[in-house]
Amino acid sequence: MELATDEEKMYMEEALKEAALAALEGEIPVGAILVQDGRVIARNHNRRERAHDATAHAEILVIREACEKLRRWRLADSTLYVTMEPCPMCAGAIYNARIGRVVFGASDSVAGACGSLFQIPLHPSLHANTIIKAGIEAERCKKILQEFFTRRR
Repeated sequence: MELATDEEKMYMEEALKEAALAALEGEIPVGAILVQDGRVIARNHNRRERAHDATAHAEILVIREACEKLRRWRLADSTLYVTMEPCPMCAGAIYNARIGRVVFGASDSVAGACGSLFQIPLHPSLHANTIIKAGIEAERCKKILQEFFTRRR
């Protein structure tokens, strides 16, 4: 596993803050931010329960916000930081937004689509160029999820 840079740790910390907000709202604690040229363009967390929307994953909300702010749908010059490995839906959105790089914390052996179960953004048929970096602050990202589900039981 590659070591995390200070920059990656700093941005994952911001994604973890979003995950903590999700937990406070009773949402599965996944947070995401989108960074471009050293600036956080968009930040959000899971909002499925609050929005009554199955697609209101942190990654989807961040991609929507970034596209609106930047007034374009191609985000090849951006990095998405997310506390948990994206699911197939989110990986599809990452591909469709042409996000250049994804950095995630905790792997997802149940629905992970960026290396654990599937490898959607790098599937050869898609001709995608997304760079994936896994395991950044993985223990912290996993811990917030475990604590959330322990409290729910």
